[in-house]
Amino acid sequence: MPTSTGVARVERDPDRPSAVTLHVNGVPSSYVDLDDPGLLAFEYMQQMAAVVDELAPGPLRVLHLGAAGCSMPRWVEHTRPGSTQLGVDLDARLLELVRAWFDLPRAPRLRLRPDDARHAVEGLADASWDVVVRDVFAGDRTPDHLVTLGMAAAVHRVLRPGGVYLVNCADRPPLTLVRRELATLAAVVGEEAWAEGRLAAVAEPAQLKGRRYGNVVLVAVRAGDGAPDLAGPGLGRALRSLAVPARVLAGDELRSFVGSAAVLRDPEPVATPDTGPDLRDEDGDPAAPRPGAGGGAPRP
Repeated sequence: MPTSTGVARVERDPDRPSAVTLHVNGVPSSYVDLDDPGLLAFEYMQQMAAVVDELAPGPLRVLHLGAAGCSMPRWVEHTRPGSTQLGVDLDARLLELVRAWFDLPRAPRLRLRPDDARHAVEGLADASWDVVVRDVFAGDRTPDHLVTLGMAAAVHRVLRPGGVYLVNCADRPPLTLVRRELATLAAVVGEEAWAEGRLAAVAEPAQLKGRRYGNVVLVAVRAGDGAPDLAGPGLGRALRSLAVPARVLAGDELRSFVGSAAVLRDPEPVATPDTGPDLRDEDGDPAAPRPGAGGGAPRP
């Protein structure tokens, strides 16, 4: 089916009749089992879920930047009943299709908004979200304006104290982008975050050693009550127990891994008129994107 940014295709899983893979512009973007919303097939999503499980029990307010097929929102709804979620994706038509195709929670439990990811975050209220998930790609990389200090600061502002920012970072050896994004997150959450276990990188051991292209989950926690200890034994144990075991880097080990990596900063602003379409979410709230690439392009 044509979408606002390309083409979407749904492919059934021959081994699981109730499950499909959503391909966006030829790239596997989401795996959805209509009979099992608690199933997360992509390994990086399982790793993100392990981090979310470290938060206190009960409903959450979760912002998803790069909604695609809404696998993570369905999982949150299943494991945290009563949660309130917002899914943001640049592709307005894709959001219409996945709402029609998949068994998604209805608004206000899950609202879907066509918008640029950064523009959406900058329009949200302070301390309004427990979890922010960034899973945005254009081709095989995240758009530049979503990896900078300015973006990290915007997310930090909308997180509640103790809230968690989860980043899907795809990188190649020697993991230069991973290191620079971690340095950027550290510049926002504070120098004490290293020692307090509020910064982490999660992936398969071979991926953390920079042996191949793949996904690394970066985690940054805003200081405050209820903040999970990413360096504690609970998260490490949960990650080792996954079908594909993963490892967490935190504390001094993470600081050594990041080394002298430079913070990613926004370029000097250039004045341009905002001529984007007047996009609105399902409740009719304005959600006009800024020009440029943003949330919802295919992920690796």
